[in-house]
Amino acid sequence: MAKDANAQDSIAQSLKNAGYSRRDFLQLCTTLVATAPMGLALTEKATPAEVAKAVGKAKKPSVVWLHFQDCTGCSETLLRTSKPDVADLIINLISLDYHETLMVACGQQAEDALNSAVKDNEGKFVLVVEGSIPRKDQGIYMKLGGKPAIDVLKDVGSKAAAIIAIGSCASWGGVPSADPNPTDAVGVDSIITNKPIVNIPGCPPNPYTLLGVVLEFAVFGKLPACDDLKRPKFAYDRVIHDHCPRRAHFDAGRFAETFGSPSHRQGWCLFKLGCKGPVTHAGCSTRHFNEIPDCWPIGNGSPCFGCTEKSIAFRVPLFDRVDAHGFTATPPDTYAPINSSIGKFGAGAALLVGLAGGAIGGASWAASQKLASSEETIADEAKSNPGGK
Repeated sequence: MAKDANAQDSIAQSLKNAGYSRRDFLQLCTTLVATAPMGLALTEKATPAEVAKAVGKAKKPSVVWLHFQDCTGCSETLLRTSKPDVADLIINLISLDYHETLMVACGQQAEDALNSAVKDNEGKFVLVVEGSIPRKDQGIYMKLGGKPAIDVLKDVGSKAAAIIAIGSCASWGGVPSADPNPTDAVGVDSIITNKPIVNIPGCPPNPYTLLGVVLEFAVFGKLPACDDLKRPKFAYDRVIHDHCPRRAHFDAGRFAETFGSPSHRQGWCLFKLGCKGPVTHAGCSTRHFNEIPDCWPIGNGSPCFGCTEKSIAFRVPLFDRVDAHGFTATPPDTYAPINSSIGKFGAGAALLVGLAGGAIGGASWAASQKLASSEETIADEAKSNPGGK
């Protein structure tokens, strides 16, 4: 991929040169604010106009994107963004200087493009890694340009300013690391330990999470606040279960028993079918994919797989239940039944009710008699003194 001659332009100038209006730019920043309302210094307590001002001043960051043991699904989800679309993202918001899937060059030309991008931007570029890295037998199970993938990562990673591991495979091994893990596949942070690294797990992750992380780095020169698994808090701060559209059914003890059953079709909770939503930190329930409502597993009637959790995805079988709320739930036995039976009064209860009713009735009768007596007294006084004197 040829280096953009205007790579040093500010993002605002780049968009202007491409014919985009300020309104288009504000629409993008509005999407970013909605995606990351908190957790990013860029969007914290900021309006879209304030975000646009900050982003517009920033220089387009140079991005080098490496592929290792992957299915290219993370790149595919990037290709399906629409606000901005991938052309806007690559050409106007960042300077994507190397990406094997999207570039035209191949072979020696591709090798030259990678070397040039790394050399020209050493110490300043963001390295995005997609796919896990095999370590077994000195990494001979994957090579790029004749070099083991692990050596390529060490070489390019040592010259990067920061590293983004996109997808579950790059974050901690993903599919290739599933038992028995024949190639000893691992994530980036198992190999690189002296660089700022942020993990964006998911299979695939939401592309706007990547956009937020890259723009945060472009504006402030640092990665966003992360949790103990190096996931950006703005995107992984709560479990899917918190905002799941089927949550009300979980609370009421209504669970789909089988796929295609009436309860499944009516949108009942998928917990019994193996949904990992109660223990999975991700924003899928509020940030759907490709701007399409319900475009995510639970929205399509499938249990959450837990792809953002290192100890769940590709570790716990899809249809196995997880430990919910600190105990192994066996719904609906541990929840209140949908319809409670109506109890019956015994003889003692009936007597108490009768006595209570009699007492209330007697008190009401006494009060009415007192009121009537008062009214008669007033009427007698009125007759004896018709003029009110």
